[in-house]
Amino acid sequence: MKEIILLKMGEIVLKGLNRKNFEDTLLRNLRRRLAKIGSFTVKASQSTITVSPNSDDEDMDEAALCVSRIFGVATFSRACQAKKDIDDIKKQAKEYLADVFDRASSFKVESKRSDKSFPMKSPEISRELGGYLLSQYPEMTVDVHDPDVVVTVEIRDFGAYIRAGFEKGAGGIPVGTGGRACVLISGGIDSPVASFMMAKRGIELTAVHFASPPYTSLRAEEKVAELLRRVSLYSGRIKMITVPFTRLQEEIRDKCKEEYSTIIMRRFMMMISERIARDNGCQALITGESLGQVASQTLGAMVCTDEACSMPVFRPLIGMDKDEIVAISRKIDTFEVSVQPFEDCCTVFTPKHPKTKPVLSDVIAEQNRIDYEPLIEEALQNLKVTNI
Repeated sequence: MKEIILLKMGEIVLKGLNRKNFEDTLLRNLRRRLAKIGSFTVKASQSTITVSPNSDDEDMDEAALCVSRIFGVATFSRACQAKKDIDDIKKQAKEYLADVFDRASSFKVESKRSDKSFPMKSPEISRELGGYLLSQYPEMTVDVHDPDVVVTVEIRDFGAYIRAGFEKGAGGIPVGTGGRACVLISGGIDSPVASFMMAKRGIELTAVHFASPPYTSLRAEEKVAELLRRVSLYSGRIKMITVPFTRLQEEIRDKCKEEYSTIIMRRFMMMISERIARDNGCQALITGESLGQVASQTLGAMVCTDEACSMPVFRPLIGMDKDEIVAISRKIDTFEVSVQPFEDCCTVFTPKHPKTKPVLSDVIAEQNRIDYEPLIEEALQNLKVTNI
């Protein structure tokens, strides 16, 4: 008996003339990610992608987990492949569904006949297979309204596939179809979630992390790398660029009014991130800000921050509350890492009374107390690159 994985594409099928580009990108992403697990053949036909192991030794549990995290997959199911012959379909179904039927008391059969050359119509397939399964598992009952198990038979170009139900995939669209953007990543809860959400819309990520040793530790940087590793299970590869930020932060502390320090710090981050983004072929910046969550995330503060760069800034969490953000962080398994107690540069030199309604001209006047351009250039000359 040969087991495969069937993947259904979601909104990709609505893409019209661009559909092939989305499908091809999804297939490339699947092949690249599955290659780390084993040897699989991935091909698309009739809005369904099949993932077939090239030997009996491949880990199908790990393969199913892998495809469940790849954006562009709406649903997936493990299935067995049979010949396009009703007797073989019955034989394979009995064997493949044994474990599922042991945990259920009712079932129904649904059939889909994409290959119209198959001699039996869909209702006939369902009736024939349902009757056979009932004879083999007499303790089961047929329930067409609310069954414990829905057995689906698909007669397709390359064979007959039998499956019991399906699972939700990651959804979204394939990474690489939405362009490239640069995400400002800290060690907190929000920015990994923002990264995940933009990758779900097809964005290929480059991550910028600001480190301020000795005020921040190597452990803090390693924490960010681990967060990105967990995001990369969904997004695929990420380039992490670490920016030495100590001298700029010390200059802000020493020369600017304390209440403006967070906004000025974030303006410098945007200036640096924009230059890194352009050097890496990115078209936008991404942050994990949520409106009103902290003093630096008021509308006025964000207006002052955005003025420091000309590149679009995406904030996918802008209208979410903390509970919603935490729920996603738990789903993608970043929450427990995010709450580890390591300082990041955003919490260094935090003002007691930050400006929540800053005036741009006042912010710029304070910022200009620093000769910041040489310090920005120095930071850009000492970047550290880590491939996740």
